Amino acid sequence: MTRMIFVNLPVADLAASMAFYEALGFENNPTFTDDTAACMVLSEAIHVMLLTHDKWRVFTDRPI
Repeated sequence: MTRMIFVNLPVADLAASMAFYEALGFENNPTFTDDTAACMVLSEAIHVMLLTHDKWRVFTDRPI
């Protein structure tokens, strides 16, 4: 079984962050993307979840 890595990152500007990761070679997975979050895929096993600050606060109350 292949291990999968999901990294969750809070971002101030979702569109700019998506563009940055696309420039690095990541592809957007629209199934897990909306106005508050984006799933950027590098490989079958490596995903980066870009979360707006409001969406980040849904998961934790720790400071950004």
